[in-house]
Amino acid sequence: MSTAVETASSAVIVAIDGPSGTGKSSTSKAVAAKLGLSYLDTGAQYRAITWWMLNNGIDVSSPAEIATAAAKPVIVSGTDPAAPTITVDGEDASGPIRTQEVTSKVSAVSAVPEVRTIITELQRSIAAGAEGGIVVEGRDIGITVLPDADIKIFLTASPEARAARRSGEVKGSDLAATREALILRDAADSGRKTSPLAKADDAVEVDTTELTLQQVIECVVTLVEEKRTAA
Repeated sequence: MSTAVETASSAVIVAIDGPSGTGKSSTSKAVAAKLGLSYLDTGAQYRAITWWMLNNGIDVSSPAEIATAAAKPVIVSGTDPAAPTITVDGEDASGPIRTQEVTSKVSAVSAVPEVRTIITELQRSIAAGAEGGIVVEGRDIGITVLPDADIKIFLTASPEARAARRSGEVKGSDLAATREALILRDAADSGRKTSPLAKADDAVEVDTTELTLQQVIECVVTLVEEKRTAA
């Protein structure tokens, strides 16, 4: 079995993409922890900038207003997979960015090119600074953010499975409504002009519908270790 020390001597950049509810975050954090890599949740960064705009009176239905304000907040992401953190202008945002209000607005904010340019540059700088390697999860990592990543993985699952998982995370949520919201989010993310959600040609697709989280983690760990061994 690989150790963190062995991993550090052969740093690897892992891009894990896919829509909501595929087990992306849980898988990415576990894989990073198991292999001694850093971890970055790029979706949290888009949530953070959305939360900041909502808090600062920016009209998030106006791409022009979003674009003008995009460079103002200072977003800092911690990369410890055991305890990932995110602050905005020095304030802990890990809780507030998970509200339904932010969830409902993040696609509109993240579709604005100026926002994606700023956040993408931030993500690239974090990945470049991760000396021991990093797992970066998101929706456009393998294609746009880190097209030269050592290994790219695209997680998928049926809308029903994804809705069930997401409903399980949010107490009192309606399964049908959750499924509909996920489908709408997919359409928004896949249809945006700038860096849409898409599978890179050289990504390995893993359908998690019938797999347990542990099985997904083991699958991804194996893929990464095979890549490192072949390097």
